[in-house]
Amino acid sequence: MIPREWLKKIRQIELRTVRLVEDLMAGQYHSVFKGRGMDFDEVREYQPGDEVRRIDWNVTARTGVAHIKKYIEEREMTVMILVDASASSSTGSVSQSKRELAAELAAVLAFSAISNNDKVGALLFTDGAEKYIRPGKGRLHVLRLISEVLTYQPARRGTNLTTALQHINRALSRRAVVFVISDFMDEGFERALKVTSRKHDLIAVPIVDASERALPDLGWIAFEDAETGEVVDFNTSDPKARAKFAEVAEDRLARLRRTFRRSGLDTIEAQTDQPYLRSLMQFFENRLRRLRP
Repeated sequence: MIPREWLKKIRQIELRTVRLVEDLMAGQYHSVFKGRGMDFDEVREYQPGDEVRRIDWNVTARTGVAHIKKYIEEREMTVMILVDASASSSTGSVSQSKRELAAELAAVLAFSAISNNDKVGALLFTDGAEKYIRPGKGRLHVLRLISEVLTYQPARRGTNLTTALQHINRALSRRAVVFVISDFMDEGFERALKVTSRKHDLIAVPIVDASERALPDLGWIAFEDAETGEVVDFNTSDPKARAKFAEVAEDRLARLRRTFRRSGLDTIEAQTDQPYLRSLMQFFENRLRRLRP
């Protein structure tokens, strides 16, 4: 049974994200994703003006008359949302944890998908693929998805993006739109990104908490790694130490962005202390710009 406070939070997320989808996102989503895939329909005789590259040479050779392949727009797509449920996703220093922000982002994407008659599913992962939610439609399906993202108690603490991506490659036989919502606190996953991006339309959604980029002056603090349990004492009163911390954090983000670029991925960067709408809209605008002739 879901505790009352979580039910209230799920309802709040629904109200915020549905309004956002209705007011801003639905048209953008349709323009960017609908019609990107095509299903084979039939062959017909070639007519002047048809694209030569669509000629079906096997049928043409068999009949002695030029035929082309006719395609129709896919009637629906599958959207799969991969959500990092590792121990580090529970951290947060401002108004929400990374997991709560992930749930809200997942809700926006899921409601956008079902408003366009697409199916949406999810995979919650740590250093293993833990909870798979089959693609489906409808408000209740999306509410279940949000609930799982918020309340699921993972069996493991670490992060393995390669395992999660390999799992989704096996689970989905047809091309899908795949969002990966994670803090990407992992190493050695670039090859898995490239492999998955060749099979699916893969979008990275890195989440960062403010405490991971800069530290306030609070004296000596014991930091515990949420995933490994390692404890490190750190003097936050030392300006040089704080500057070094910020430098290391920015370097990690820069390396992560380079990894995404090398893998050919679009990204939606989100931070727990900032509104995510601007990043979402920038993502759609960038895609629309590329699609325009």
